Amino acid sequence: MARLLKKPLVIALAAVILLVAGFFVYIQNAFTGTRCEAAKHLEAEDMIGDCYGCHLKVTPQIAQDWYESKHGVTLVRCQVCHGQPDGKGAVPFQRIPGVEVCAACHGVAIDKMTALYGKRDDCSTCHPYHARPMHGKVYENRQATTKTSLD
Repeated sequence: MARLLKKPLVIALAAVILLVAGFFVYIQNAFTGTRCEAAKHLEAEDMIGDCYGCHLKVTPQIAQDWYESKHGVTLVRCQVCHGQPDGKGAVPFQRIPGVEVCAACHGVAIDKMTALYGKRDDCSTCHPYHARPMHGKVYENRQATTKTSLD
């Protein structure tokens, strides 16, 4: 009996190990162009929280709006949409990203919205980038804090 249970247990354990290893490989390679060389003037401890730590001091409303948005809740980092402050990397720096940046992740949704409502110049016409009202009550299920898990 013990022998019958051993084989499925070993297979399940191997599958879990492969999934965990695959996850870590993905995380290491997902955003290879993400760095912040333009912020060299900051001390290392100030850079711990990515853009959020600094922007919470400099542009607190924008930082808090991001933190409470779906992108903040799911930890979509600023560089994914805005690029690097130094203009280098996979995504060129843009203070206000265009539709092509949104389409990289939300292409299917954009196609559906275009079919329903017609083409728009940019997504922010209907969806403010960081504004909380766009995201409903998603934040209420999250612990209130001034730090993200990036800190």
